[in-house]
Amino acid sequence: MNKSKLLKATHQGELEINGLTITCAVLEDGTRVVSERSIANALGAEGSGGYWKKRKEGGAVKPRYLYAGFLDPFIDEKISASLSKSVNYIAINGSEAIGLEAEILPEICDVWVKADQKGAVPETRKTVAEKAYMLLKGFATVGIIALVDEATGYQYDREKNELQLILKAYISQELMPWQKKFPDIFYKELFRLNGWDFTVKGIKKRPGVIGTWTKELVYKQLPPGVLKELETKTPKSVTGHYTAKLHQSLTEDIGDPHLAAQINQVITLFMLSDNMKHMWSQFERLKIRQSGQLEIPFKFDEKGHTIEPIDESTLSDFNKSLKKALEFNPKK
Repeated sequence: MNKSKLLKATHQGELEINGLTITCAVLEDGTRVVSERSIANALGAEGSGGYWKKRKEGGAVKPRYLYAGFLDPFIDEKISASLSKSVNYIAINGSEAIGLEAEILPEICDVWVKADQKGAVPETRKTVAEKAYMLLKGFATVGIIALVDEATGYQYDREKNELQLILKAYISQELMPWQKKFPDIFYKELFRLNGWDFTVKGIKKRPGVIGTWTKELVYKQLPPGVLKELETKTPKSVTGHYTAKLHQSLTEDIGDPHLAAQINQVITLFMLSDNMKHMWSQFERLKIRQSGQLEIPFKFDEKGHTIEPIDESTLSDFNKSLKKALEFNPKK
C-alpha cells in the first residue's frame, strides 16, 4: 500500500490492563485502533516476520492469535469480517503499523474465553486463554474506547473536537431571515401560569423575566456551548441590545428542528401545570430523569406565581433607601 495514503496517528499510548500492555492510537479521522503486534505479544501468540508482511498486504485473513483451528467454531461472521479489515496506519514515530479497530479487541478475547469454557483449548495454549480473560475482565468496567482515549490523551482533544462538530451542525454561517419560532400559545400559557392578563395592554408591559425563562427552558436545553455561541454570533446595537433573534443563527436542518422540539416539550409542560411553581417543579423532575441538575432561579408567592425580581436601576433614591431598610436584618 502507498504509504502516503495511509492515515496518521495523531495520538498514541499504551493500555495497561491487568499487567498486559497493548499499544493503541487515535488516527486523524478519529478511528481508535489497537496495534496487532501488541495484541499478539500480550496474548503470547507472536507470528513470524513473513506472517506480518502477508498480513500487512492483506494476504492473511485471520490474525496469528486466532489462527488455531479449535477457535473456528467460536468465530462468527461478524468477527471474521472485522478481522479481515486490518487498518494500516503511520505511527507517531513515522513507521508503518498494522492495527484493528479497538472495538474488536474485546470480541477477540471473548473467542478465547468461550473456547476455554467449552474445553476446546489444549493445555499448551491455556496461558493464552488466561491472558484473554484478564484483558476481557479489564474491559468489563471501562469501555475500550474510553480506555484508548485515556491512554493516548485524546480524551482532552475529543471534547474540543466534538464541541466544534456540534457548533458546526447547529450554528448557521449566515444570519437567517426572521421567522416566527415561538407560537402564541407559548406566551399565552406563560401569562396564565403567572395570573397575568393576556391582553394587548398586558403584553406591552411583558416582564423582562420572560427572556430569562426562555433561555433556561429552551435555549439552555440545546447541546452545551450552543447558547453561548448564539449569544456571541447574534449582532448587537451600540447599547448592547440584540438586533436579531438568537434563533436566526440556527441551522435549518438541525438547529431549527431541535429548537422546535424543545419549544413543543415546554408548551406541553405549561399546559400540564397549574402555576409557574408547579411547572418548574415538573421541569426539574424531567431534568433529573435526563441525568441533569437544575436549580430553580425564581421565587414564588402563595399562588405559585413568579415573584419578579426588582430592577433597582429603576428605583428612586428614596425607594432604594426604603428597600434597604426593609431588608435590614438586625441579627446579622
